[in-house]
Amino acid sequence: MSITRRSAQSVRILGVASATAALVLGAANSALACNIREFSAEATCDGSKGVIVVTDKDASGTPAVITVFLENNGADAKQVGKPQEIKGSKEGTTVSFSEDWKPNATYRVHVKAGNQVDADIEPNLTTPSTACKTEDTPTPSATPKPSETESTPAESDTPTPSASQSTSSAPAETSSNAPSPAAGDSNLAETGANSNTGLIAGIAAALVVVGGGAVFFGMRRRGAKSGR
Repeated sequence: MSITRRSAQSVRILGVASATAALVLGAANSALACNIREFSAEATCDGSKGVIVVTDKDASGTPAVITVFLENNGADAKQVGKPQEIKGSKEGTTVSFSEDWKPNATYRVHVKAGNQVDADIEPNLTTPSTACKTEDTPTPSATPKPSETESTPAESDTPTPSASQSTSSAPAETSSNAPSPAAGDSNLAETGANSNTGLIAGIAAALVVVGGGAVFFGMRRRGAKSGR
């Protein structure tokens, strides 16, 4: 009986040890196995270009294939680029997909890692509400400033000649009007319209005629007397 009891105890000890070892090995294998929870996706910007980055933190380093799809009303609208292979690490390994994504767009990221993983990253990726800035779009404050500085000298230069022309034309009008009163005054002085020169000249002419007649008759009388 005692031998049987000892044998039974030994068998029990061996069973417990085997079960413990099996649990440890199972936990180790599950820890090293590839899992969909070790994958993540993010929409970022590389300068002015949109990028979808997928990170693999699978410590077992199981090779996986990543495929990205643009979603529209719950269906695949298009595939983004080509599927890319990735081999994860404990620190994390990344792979990037160039995509000019729009704000608040939805993408489905699928992971296929051998026979261990064949699923989508949950939840689906939603892009930020602000798109990537384009490099050729200038800052609003920088655009008007050069145009204002360039247009200001042009405007200041343009009216200067016009002002000089207007000022030069003004004296020309005054100079042309100045001689007219002088000419009028000279004409009035020459014709005597503003004086009694005409009347005096007429009287003088009449007196000359009368005096000449008197001289003529006087000489004629003297000739008659001398003839007698």
